[in-house]
Amino acid sequence: MKSIIIFSSKSSSVLRKHPWIFSGALKLKPDNLEEGELVQVENDKAQVLGFGHYQNNNIAIKLLGFSPDVYSDNFWNDALQKAYDIRKSFNLSDSKDTDAYRLVHGEGDNLPGLIIDIYGKTAVIQCHSVGMYNNIKTIADILLKIYNGKINNVFIKSKDTLSGNSDHNSENKFLFGGFETVLIKENNLQFEINLIESQKTGFFLDQRDNRKLLMQYAKDKNVLNTFCYTGGFSLYALTAQAQQVDSIDSSKTAIAQLNKNIEINFPNCNNHNSICEDAIHYLNTMPSDQYDLIILDPPAFAKNISKRHNAIQAYKRININALKKIKSGGILFTFSCSQVVTEELFYHTIISAGIESGRKIQILHKLHQGPDHPVNLFHPEGAYLKGMVLRVE
Repeated sequence: MKSIIIFSSKSSSVLRKHPWIFSGALKLKPDNLEEGELVQVENDKAQVLGFGHYQNNNIAIKLLGFSPDVYSDNFWNDALQKAYDIRKSFNLSDSKDTDAYRLVHGEGDNLPGLIIDIYGKTAVIQCHSVGMYNNIKTIADILLKIYNGKINNVFIKSKDTLSGNSDHNSENKFLFGGFETVLIKENNLQFEINLIESQKTGFFLDQRDNRKLLMQYAKDKNVLNTFCYTGGFSLYALTAQAQQVDSIDSSKTAIAQLNKNIEINFPNCNNHNSICEDAIHYLNTMPSDQYDLIILDPPAFAKNISKRHNAIQAYKRININALKKIKSGGILFTFSCSQVVTEELFYHTIISAGIESGRKIQILHKLHQGPDHPVNLFHPEGAYLKGMVLRVE
């Protein structure tokens, strides 16, 4: 294993076990270092700090282990088995009601650059670093071993997520099996997922607990689900006996999949309306006092720090509209999944929207991603999903 030396003055974050080392911290590296190569990290006083994957990027090294840990042949097996055991400890891997969950959540599972989602008998692997992609076959083989026949379909979906300059053929493909469409179960609701056409790995598993919470508020309500994608929140509202559910998304593909999911779970449903329209335009033009419950779960308005200001303004505008137009006594579920928008910043954005709306507002819940999307205590950037449930007078 080759060594990279970082400036001692830049080693404090590593000593605090933050898994990222930025390029400006590198003092000396081998000339023949390849993208994705496993390296040992030392400071300029010859102190070994850990090991990780090198990448030709602003984040130059993603650490997999910290001294005194050393890399061994059992590393991948031990790391994946630990992730599985954690999910088993809160009854996800063996649940009778839910068979879709995140098995590996990057830095949250001490495997930065790796996402693995389980959809029934299918595992979807998404690599965000060449280092992880280099080990894809080993990872897949260990998954099959751990699940011992419970998985027969392994899909690699890394074409759009690999960083750096790579000569790898990173096309989306099956390593095992070949089932493009899978039917999953989440809290006894069924969702059809097209692995090829879907966003991310297939489904937004991080909102599972928040979707379940919605059921406490949806009975007999008129519900608006904006940016609905394939209808997660909508199906939970229908299950809770909402009076009417309107689902809005600009994607024809997402709306078509939503309609399939409605038909699977609620054949001949007559209190759901699918609307293929820009959600922001719909919020701008819809009448007041039409909805008792509104869900705002937009895509990430900012994926980097340079876009954050514009994102904050966008979050503020959609929340002002929802707060102004919701019925008195109504409930608003509002979210941000932008990593660069911190929980504190999102909170103050909603306060600003609330002031401008002129309504009286109470916070009933603060929301986050589910426990299968753990946040590493030393990597606060992993707390990307934040939300609130508001009651509006």
